[in-house]
Amino acid sequence: MSLTAPEPTALEIVRTRSLSSLVAQEIERMILSGALPAGERLNEQQLAAQLRVSRGPVREAVRGLERSGLVVAVRNQGSYVRTVSAQEALEIYDLRAAITGLACARLAEGAAPAQMATLRALVKRMDTARRADDPPSYYAANLEFHAALLSFGGGPRSQRLYEDLGNELHLFRRRALVQPENMRESNAEHATILKAIAAGDAAAARAAGEAHIAGGKRRFQATDATTKPGTGRKGENDDDQHDPSPPPAAGRRGGRPRRAG
Repeated sequence: MSLTAPEPTALEIVRTRSLSSLVAQEIERMILSGALPAGERLNEQQLAAQLRVSRGPVREAVRGLERSGLVVAVRNQGSYVRTVSAQEALEIYDLRAAITGLACARLAEGAAPAQMATLRALVKRMDTARRADDPPSYYAANLEFHAALLSFGGGPRSQRLYEDLGNELHLFRRRALVQPENMRESNAEHATILKAIAAGDAAAARAAGEAHIAGGKRRFQATDATTKPGTGRKGENDDDQHDPSPPPAAGRRGGRPRRAG
């Protein structure tokens, strides 16, 4: 009698792939929320038990997260939540500036009234959150604003690149306190972007979009301890939201993994 396992049926493959997508979404949520911090080893067995699935979908999900840049595989050691250095973060700002500027310029060439209304409403929400000293609400509306800019003015490839770059920045730890001045400055830059788009000035819109991300980079450099000594607290709005996590110690990756949750 043959001991070879039977080939999976088409239905089983579809079910596995669908489950892998759901598992990937949950692991991504855990990474972005900080439940799985930068440098954490992804223990497939523990994740499978925690999510109440078999190891197959978890393995496929982790491979997908490696392709998106959230996870990195280390030969003979396993997969880890990616750690982004301060220098990598600065490069990400530059890339995001180019993509944001392009989206703003395209949007200025033909923004629909409904699109402008959506963007203005989000800027208003952020201003309300700033006045109420409500960083979480500001942060949520800010993410929506940038997603809308890319949705309205960017193509599928630009949106995908921007999302992947944003995911890498999400690997930084969030500061508990937010500087109100950072929120005020950031939202003033949002308003400048909208003014240029509404005027139909593609060059000004591109410049405003790039300047906004450059402003985030500048604020990051001014408050990050790894790029400038004697720093203070760092803002959590827009592109000032995180400070870099140090990479895991050399001995930790080969040692006993911590709990996945």
